[in-house]
Amino acid sequence: MPWEERFSLGVAEMDATHREFVAMADALLAASDESFPALFEALREHTRRHFEHEGKLMKACRFPAIGEHNGEHLRVLGELAQMARSVAAGRLGMAREYARNLPTWFATHLATMDAALAGCLKRAAAG
Repeated sequence: MPWEERFSLGVAEMDATHREFVAMADALLAASDESFPALFEALREHTRRHFEHEGKLMKACRFPAIGEHNGEHLRVLGELAQMARSVAAGRLGMAREYARNLPTWFATHLATMDAALAGCLKRAAAG
């Protein structure tokens, strides 16, 4: 899942975080069994911080869909926690399959929820 300019939302801090996520997801997809656990944990921690920061951005611009967006974040964090338990037990298959599905999830989340948040932030900055 290489970075594509269509992923840019025009909010520098969001775009930078999303670029990091894409790079980490790419590394995870190509990871050996030996490096997969550490890369998975790094992606999980990055995603946690990423979502925490987006939560603050949503509050700052009084994002109307904050409940739905935070709910999606909680769902993904729960899935990552579940996959982390499998990885810790040496079972990589499900986590690898989850990683293969991240690009599709990311593209959808970005085009819907994150694009709406970016619009809210831009309106707040202009107002």
